[in-house]
Amino acid sequence: MKASAVIAFCPGHISGYFRRVPGSSPAVTGSIGSGIVISEGVTVTVRPSQETRIEIKRTYPSGRVSSSSGSLLISSALERLQVTASIVTECRLPIGAGFGLSAAALLASLCATNRLLGLGMSSREIALLAHEEEVIHRTGLGDVSACQGGGLVVRTRPGIDGVNERRFDLTGPLYAVSFGPIHTPEVLGSEERMRQVSAAFPAETPKDIPDFFTLCRKFTERSDLMTTEVKNTLERCDAAGVPASMTMLGNGVFACGRDVCRILETLGDVYEFHVAQDGVHIVREIA
Repeated sequence: MKASAVIAFCPGHISGYFRRVPGSSPAVTGSIGSGIVISEGVTVTVRPSQETRIEIKRTYPSGRVSSSSGSLLISSALERLQVTASIVTECRLPIGAGFGLSAAALLASLCATNRLLGLGMSSREIALLAHEEEVIHRTGLGDVSACQGGGLVVRTRPGIDGVNERRFDLTGPLYAVSFGPIHTPEVLGSEERMRQVSAAFPAETPKDIPDFFTLCRKFTERSDLMTTEVKNTLERCDAAGVPASMTMLGNGVFACGRDVCRILETLGDVYEFHVAQDGVHIVREIA
């Protein structure tokens, strides 16, 4: 029996540091760097429709649900596939705040659409389409590559085959606080900002979790992307001996360790999550 709907999930991704790598096409353009694929992400429900309709939902910590219509990124990908669908995306984390949710929403949407409509796309083909759309629309450079699996990720090449290592030795919870979005296309489209980012990129890769946070923090301070809110929060984490850095690209901080909640909860809503164990996947089909 053909499914009436398909539900898919894709984890988010916090980039700790990155460097843009230009290429001859969107497929080979991207970034290198390191980040963490997180257990929070985007759940997508796709149903058949004669025209494409997209609803974006977010549930706030208070329980309030916001809703908006349309996604240029998802619509563009469906147009390239020459298909239509009714899509509802749902998340709990703030959108545009450095949690890789644009890539997560797109990957989950394509994964569910492929299953629902029987398009026969491989996971690699889905990832390639999603990556190209992210690059074209300047919404991300390496999130798609990272979100194909879980773990603390080290990416050494641009594009969907860029992941060189996935580590799963960070077993405790992570926490984050967000002070609002950063307009990613504006930053990624600025040659001056990208020169600063490139100059701040660390030459080495992380040896362990403490080293990861050290490299992220150095990059944050040298890249000139740090906001006043982030700076003040990091100083408070430093005073408590808590490893922390900035969510790239977002006006927020992520951290791990004891007493993190106590520090962050005075500054805003605190989000708790873990390192994701796997990447984008089908959750279930509805008959």
